[in-house]
Amino acid sequence: RYKRMTGHNVLNPMGWDSFGLPAERAAMKEDRHPAEITRERIARFKEQLTRLGIGFDWSREISTCEVDYYHWTQWLFLTLHEQGLAYLEDVPVWWCPAQGTVLANEEVIDGRSERGGHPVQRIPLRQWMLRITAYADRLQNDLESLDWSEGIKALQRNWIGRSTGAEVDFFIGGSAEFDAWRASRQASGFPKEASADCLRIYTTRPDTLYGATYMVIAPEHPAVDRLTTPEQQAAVTAYREATAAKSDRERQEEKKKKTGVFTGAFAINPVNGRPIPIWIADYVLISYGTGAIMAVPAHDDRDFEFAQQFGLDIVAVVDPGDATDVDRALVLAGQQCSTGHGLAYQSGPYDGLKTAECKERITGDLSEAGTGRAAVNYKLRDWLFSRQRFWGEPFPLLHELDDDGNPTGMIRPVPEDQLPVDLPHLEDYKPHGRPEPPLAKADDDWLYPVIDGKRYRRETNTMPQWAGSCWYYLRYIDPNNDQALVDPELERAWMPVDLYVGGAEHAVLHLLYARFW
Repeated sequence: RYKRMTGHNVLNPMGWDSFGLPAERAAMKEDRHPAEITRERIARFKEQLTRLGIGFDWSREISTCEVDYYHWTQWLFLTLHEQGLAYLEDVPVWWCPAQGTVLANEEVIDGRSERGGHPVQRIPLRQWMLRITAYADRLQNDLESLDWSEGIKALQRNWIGRSTGAEVDFFIGGSAEFDAWRASRQASGFPKEASADCLRIYTTRPDTLYGATYMVIAPEHPAVDRLTTPEQQAAVTAYREATAAKSDRERQEEKKKKTGVFTGAFAINPVNGRPIPIWIADYVLISYGTGAIMAVPAHDDRDFEFAQQFGLDIVAVVDPGDATDVDRALVLAGQQCSTGHGLAYQSGPYDGLKTAECKERITGDLSEAGTGRAAVNYKLRDWLFSRQRFWGEPFPLLHELDDDGNPTGMIRPVPEDQLPVDLPHLEDYKPHGRPEPPLAKADDDWLYPVIDGKRYRRETNTMPQWAGSCWYYLRYIDPNNDQALVDPELERAWMPVDLYVGGAEHAVLHLLYARFW
């Protein structure tokens, strides 16, 4: 009102983020249909806001669960799919049988769902992913041009987590075979993908390679089975089963006592030819870097604690000099951890180099030897974009079937002129404790369309709640347009958003997804 009175054009709309698991769970609790309770709640909220006298422009009201809105959510997904930014992948996920859906790490506490306290389990499941990592650099660099508070931008930078360092391959096998492997690498160069005879790691501190005294791989790492010796099989299996009930957040807690198990296998440190043991430990996550690390206990707190716990070698390779936060003598003796910079120590030809110079030199030498290369890494992971639930946007995708009704592996987007794909009405929308989504119970007329004489099966996963809430500000500009998501001229006139009211909990994921979307 103030801005209007001072001569500004003001667009102050209101809408409803109405698809998603919370609405579905509330409907199940009341033994009603989510469409029914969602529209009932919206009417109540609207009445309350109207009675408060807030000056919303109700002619622009939107709701993410209405077909004229999610028509364009589906159109946006197809646009991403056409650009190769949406793909299927088997990923380890938290599956909650009681809720019948996949949960994010943040929704799992002590092996149970945050909502309802139901037991969860880690299972591999084929999921739709969005390749948000393809935009990691832009998402980070473009923060500088945003007129946002520094605190919000810092939260996003930390979530994206850009770091520079090196990828390094550690040969798995004996010293005799290592010489032949090294000669082959020098001739052929560093391969794009790691071969089966090595473990690839990412490190921000290649200058500490001479201090790597063991390796650790995540319990979910695909190399675990082939690395584990028969003597260690029972211990490794038991450890992996125990880890499966822990969330990533629990595994990363700094005060937690370090646990792990030896695989029985060894790798060769590429800079000094020293055999080092390969362990499995839950403090290493499959979702970060390569899911394997070189452990340098003298210069990493977690590695130091782990080495002390299991009696592993601790070799200092960075002289902290006159640093005031550590005792130099204890550090050089391997009795205290120092994570700061200094001068290379016990590092062969690199001795005496400052940390920054040592990083650069050793990375260059690794590249020449074909055993490593400079690399950039991100904490940001691709976006898991499918849910095994009913109350969400249907994917506009079709799986081709052969004459016997089996999938051929070919996926066809729903033609744009056939959008939207309506969410069918299901009386029995509740999960059944299996990963097969509720939409698999839809009528055959919806589930098995025929196009150009070919029979298809619709994708039965639904999109996450984020899908509709990532772009709603654009639809406010042109909410009744049935020909386009938004008129370009209206978009130029109204964008960007001047004032956004939301809690700090939206500072990372919602605003990050909105920028990507």
